[in-house]
This record gives sequence, structure tokens and C-alpha cells, in this order.
Amino acid sequence: MSYNVAIVGATGVVGSTILSILEERKFPINKIFLLASSRSAGEKRTFKGESHTIEDISQFDFSQTTLCFFCTGNDISAEYAPKAAAAGNIVLDKSSHFRYETNVPLVVPEVNEHAISGYRETNIIANPNCNTIPIVVALKPIYDAVGLARINIATYQSVSGTGKDAITELTEQTTQILNKQPINPKVYPQQIAFNVLPHIDHFEENGYTREEMKIVWEMQKIFNDDSIAINPTAVRVPVFCGHSAAVHIETKDKITTQQAISLLENAPGVKLITGKFPYPTPVLDASGNDFVYVGRVRDDLSHPLGLNLWVVADNLRKGAALNAVQVAEKLVRFYL
Repeated sequence: MSYNVAIVGATGVVGSTILSILEERKFPINKIFLLASSRSAGEKRTFKGESHTIEDISQFDFSQTTLCFFCTGNDISAEYAPKAAAAGNIVLDKSSHFRYETNVPLVVPEVNEHAISGYRETNIIANPNCNTIPIVVALKPIYDAVGLARINIATYQSVSGTGKDAITELTEQTTQILNKQPINPKVYPQQIAFNVLPHIDHFEENGYTREEMKIVWEMQKIFNDDSIAINPTAVRVPVFCGHSAAVHIETKDKITTQQAISLLENAPGVKLITGKFPYPTPVLDASGNDFVYVGRVRDDLSHPLGLNLWVVADNLRKGAALNAVQVAEKLVRFYL
């Protein structure tokens, strides 16, 4: 069978990536509809060699489609995703709007594929945050083997996680600084070029940013385990594409470094990096690729049940678009 599919936010970086991944993976599409706001309506995008016109979402009839990928902010998803679902679509939503609702599954196929079946209650499936996805993929085999008591995470997140304007801002600021010109930050609260900002999203009352709390809420929901203690710090870095994370875990039962390495070598979606440089990087490994890359697996010197990992992934692919497409592939294979 083939399906009529809509991509909402098709002109953004995640929407554009979904479009290319659907073509790469030969997803069974009968007809594709590319949607965006009125200011982008009329633009052209190419899919399978054919030109498609961007349509205004406010004028779109969702009864024409079966699957909808929402690659938008919370406001658009909140307004239009329920309309698409009510028209009979299954919505795969990238925003954070539905992630924490108990009747909406939050799915990473390598970790909790079984949760997909919960879509029937609302016809909406939420896609986790671009940090959460690679980290839970890397931790899944260890969680299954010995459990997780506590996780300390420091993320190093590229500007593409913010969108096209942030990519432009990093490019422009780099040029301005090298040419000794003044800069005027617009996307980020402070200069991002040649700088790091421990500030992603707004600050919550507890002193953590919203991005950091997303990691806590989403990991506990995906593992279906509120007992995991999670301590995150999220940092924006001047990298164009690819998110990284230093992950320090405390397991419930002892696992050796070699045992963890053996598990990771066979984990779905994971590529373990060893050798002279036993670590992946966003530029040379993750960018443009689909694996969750893991390296620097080693004992925690400060705790007998501690283990350290370095995790890197392309935030536009596995951290966003690819994960949604993988969920859609499971849907059409097992549920539709």
C-alpha cells in the first residue's frame, strides 16, 4: 500500500530533512503535500524529481491525507495537529506540545516501539527532543541489562537545533568577528560564534532551563521509569550540525566497561567508535548520518557503579526527522 502524506513545516530544516529521508528510504507515498505558513506558500520543493508547491496550512483539507509529519513550533502543532487527527490522520509531531500528555505516546523505535500502539487514543504520536533520542538509544541496552539509578548529562548542542535563522546567525557572526565588525545577536541572547551558552529555552523556577527539564521528563516517560534520577545541563555550542553529550550513569547493578562495550556493539541504531581516537565528533561522524555514535566508554573513577559515555548524533536526522520516519515505517508495517 501507499499513503497520502503531509509535511507541515516543509520549508524548515527538519521538514526539509524529512522530505529527503522519505525519498532515501523509499517510504510508500502515493501523494505528498508540503505545507507551511502563508508567507512560504507558493515556494517550490522537489521530491522524487518532481516539483511540488508549498501550500498554506490554514487552507489545507486534512481529509486528503493519512499521515502528517508536524515539524513546527508548539503553537502550530497545538492548533492544527488535533484538526489533522480528527480528520483521520495519524500525526507524528516534532514539537514539545504533546510530549508530556499521558495519552500521547512518546516513541523512539529502538527503545519503546511497543508504545506506538497507544496512538489510537488521540491519533497523535510525539517525537522526543533532539537530545533525548540519541541518549536513550545509547542507554537502552545498559538499562535493560543492569538498570539505571542516576544519570548526569551535559549536552553540547549545535545551532541547527534552533533552525535556519540560527545557522545564519552563526555564519554571520563568525564573519563579523573575523573581520573585526560589531555583532548584534538576534536569535540567541548572547554571541554564539566562538562562544558557548549554558542557556537553551527559558529558565524554569527551579533554575533549570526548559531544555534541561525536557531531558528529565522525556527519558523517564520513554523508559516508563520515574525512579531514574536525572541531572542535566544543556549547552549551545558554535557547531552547525550534530549534538553531543557527556553522559555519566550510575547503574543499579555492576556492569564492567567491557560488558557495556559488548552491549553497545550489538545495539540497534548504535555505532561504537574505538581505536586511536576512541570518540565520535559531530563533523566527522554524525553529520549527515543516521547512527547514534558512542565512544569513550569507561569506568567512573568516583563511583563503583558508575560508567561514562560520549554520545553524538545528527540532530536533524536521528534527533528529529529520521526518528519520525522510523515511527511511520513501523506504523505502516504493523498497524495500518
